[in-house]
Amino acid sequence: MKFWFPWGVDAVIAAIAVFFFLWGLADGSVSSFNGGLWTILLGALAALVGASLWLKSNGKPRVAMVLAWVLAAPGLLVGLFFLLLIVLNPRWN
Repeated sequence: MKFWFPWGVDAVIAAIAVFFFLWGLADGSVSSFNGGLWTILLGALAALVGASLWLKSNGKPRVAMVLAWVLAAPGLLVGLFFLLLIVLNPRWN
């Protein structure tokens, strides 16, 4: 459980990135001009999610958990920020 929660958060973040990549391909905003940036972003996310799972399966659960929290902690903070924006409905003027 200590590993699967941050890994699940990482997987959701990676899925959101893939969704926006596919959406950008459909509407034409992902092109050869920014394709390299998307490749780096999606590759880094895949490497992080895959490496943490690989480390856990090879008997290094603490290192895998630390690696999973590298992306999960900021992702949870951003999710909390958006939740507060939705619930509190702040005035920006």
